[in-house]
Amino acid sequence: MDKKIHIFDTTLRDGEQVPGCQLNTIEKIEIARQLEKLGVDIIEAGFPISSPGDFNSVVEISKTVEKPVVCALTRAVDKDIEVAADSLKFAKRKRIHTGIGTSEFHIKNKLKSNREDILKRAVAAVKLSRKFVDDVEFYAEDAGRTENEYLARVIEAVIKAGATVVNIPDTTGYCLPGEYGEKIAFLVNNVPNIDKAVISTHCHNDLGMATANTLAGIISGARQVEVTINGIGERAGNTSLEEVVMALKSHHSLDYETGIDTKQIMKTSKLVSTLMRMPVQPNKAIVGRNAFAHSSGIHQDGVLKDRQNYEIIDPADVGVRESAIVLTARSGRAALKHRLQILGYEFGNDELEDVYSRFLDLADRKKDIGDEDLEILAGREKKGKPPIELVSLQVMCGKSTIPTATVQVSFKGDVFTETASGNGPIDASFTAVKNLVKRRVRLEEFLIQAITRGSDDLGKVHVQIEHKGDNYYGFSAHTDIVTASVEAFLDAIGKIS
Repeated sequence: MDKKIHIFDTTLRDGEQVPGCQLNTIEKIEIARQLEKLGVDIIEAGFPISSPGDFNSVVEISKTVEKPVVCALTRAVDKDIEVAADSLKFAKRKRIHTGIGTSEFHIKNKLKSNREDILKRAVAAVKLSRKFVDDVEFYAEDAGRTENEYLARVIEAVIKAGATVVNIPDTTGYCLPGEYGEKIAFLVNNVPNIDKAVISTHCHNDLGMATANTLAGIISGARQVEVTINGIGERAGNTSLEEVVMALKSHHSLDYETGIDTKQIMKTSKLVSTLMRMPVQPNKAIVGRNAFAHSSGIHQDGVLKDRQNYEIIDPADVGVRESAIVLTARSGRAALKHRLQILGYEFGNDELEDVYSRFLDLADRKKDIGDEDLEILAGREKKGKPPIELVSLQVMCGKSTIPTATVQVSFKGDVFTETASGNGPIDASFTAVKNLVKRRVRLEEFLIQAITRGSDDLGKVHVQIEHKGDNYYGFSAHTDIVTASVEAFLDAIGKIS
């Protein structure tokens, strides 16, 4: 049995039907070129009769790509087919994709027809298409809800009329995987001339089963899959190309091949997302930013010991440089040590324990910890214990309240407390510190910087103070900018000999 699975990409046709995601011709050409690099077998370039822009896009894509078949969609309408044929005149390899609804819902409610007339229209559309091209695909719209015996009659008739590919769409995403697989198997076993055409899947994701249904179709005998990049498409979307391809690649026992250069997957995903202005959800399989990210301490430790403990796909196989060890309050010592080593820091067990304790304290206040945060934590550890250390800080301020700060510091083993007011919470805190240390210092420079973006940012504070003609510099960082300011002030004062 043939193990080659043909990848039919409909990102530029079905995928582009998402509201707000329309592309111009130049953008479509850029995506088509990338799809060719990715290695897709067929590119459905558009629905030419629908608009002059779609017609022109099919023409230009036909001129651009060399290897993939260029496909144009039509209804079972003579004019549609004639326009599609005209749009494909420059294609090196061309296909007309024509069809009609076959479910009772479509026949009675949409087309206001009957089964026999639909069968005749399907055959006529295929015959007309064959006058223009040798490669004709027929779609039985809403095949997922079409009664199997009638579907088999239609498929047999269109193959006899010249269809080379028969598309069995689950247009509404209604089928369960077992049902869809059985439908494909029924056609394999009950259509006498089924061996003269390739069976294609075209599944929608309304119930979240597009990928599962597509795989069930392959196992039952389909040899073409109709997919989109990132799973985009009408309503809940189409089958995701990357999910099907990587599922087949991961399950060696299935023994199917696609010809896709999987290392181009992430690049293609980002291009489509950017040009269509449709962000990929973070937890999207294969291409979401969290697909290879680990934040749980148990998972991080397992991945660091052996990637296969928690990853069934090597990130490099889809064009991702490496797994992401995301440091959060749930991260363990192994992940922290690993990241610190990458940044060039080596700590003994006791030192690491101290850094880890402060890391957890910071992580409880931030959603995730970046390299800048770690540099600060590691740098503080390397500097050792400061001579004057902030023990606690309590600030009271508001629109109708005089800013007041109570500062408690540790110096040579003793703890001292002072309360002062000021023009603001930082000024009040600094005044309390001055009263505690009893040194005449003047603030020369005070600079606050945000390290990252967001309300939970770690703020960096640099201060410069003057004492008896000499300048001293202090530095600290904290999610609470008042605390960072006081720690930086104490850091500078602690350097006065």
